[in-house]
Amino acid sequence: MAQVISIHPDNPQPRLVAQAAEAVRSGGVIVYPTDSGYALGCRLDDKQAVERLRRVRRLDERHHLTLVCRDLSELSRYAKVDNTAYRLMKRLTPGPYTFILPATHEVPRRLWHPKRKTIGLRVPDNRIAQALLDALGEPLISTTLILPGESLPLTDPWEIDSLIGNQVDLVIDGGYGGLEPTTVIDLTGEVPQVVREGAGPVDWEE
Repeated sequence: MAQVISIHPDNPQPRLVAQAAEAVRSGGVIVYPTDSGYALGCRLDDKQAVERLRRVRRLDERHHLTLVCRDLSELSRYAKVDNTAYRLMKRLTPGPYTFILPATHEVPRRLWHPKRKTIGLRVPDNRIAQALLDALGEPLISTTLILPGESLPLTDPWEIDSLIGNQVDLVIDGGYGGLEPTTVIDLTGEVPQVVREGAGPVDWEE
C-alpha cells in the first residue's frame, strides 16, 4: 500500500511537504489535495510516472492532463497566452479553474492533446498544493482523482489508500476533499468557452 502522510491543511509542515516532494522527484505518483478535491500528480518530465497516472484512471491520450502551476508567471512558460486570456486568468487564479491553452514546446509533445496541441493548466488555491509546488520548484502533471466508471471524485484519503494504494506511492491526507471538479475554460478561441461547469463560479461571464 501507499505511504499516507497527514499534512495540516492551513499550516503544512515543511518536513512532510519535503517528503512528498521527494516522492515526486523519485518518479512517484502521489495523491494530493487541491481546492476542488483530491488529484493524482507526478513529474512533468517523467514518462513512466505519467503512464502510471493514466493507468490509474484508464485515460487515453485524448484526455487532457493538467499542468498544476504555482502562479501565472510559471503558467506562461508552458502555454501561449494572449492579453485577453491573461486578464481572465489573473482574475480567476488562484482558484478551482482549469484553462485550456495552446501548449508551448516546454511541454513534452506526448502530453499535448493529439489533435489540438493544447494543454490544461491551473493554479490551485490550496495551501498544501502550493507548499508542494514551492518545494518541487516545478509544476505537477495532474488529473482529478475520479475512478473509472465513477462520476464523482474520491474525498476521503484513507478510502483512497484502500482503493488505489497499490497503484500510487504516497497519499497526502489533507482532510476531506470536495466533490466538484474544476470549472474548465477553453481559451484557445476569440471568446472564452466554459467546457465544464464545476467548483469555480462562472458569473465572470455576466
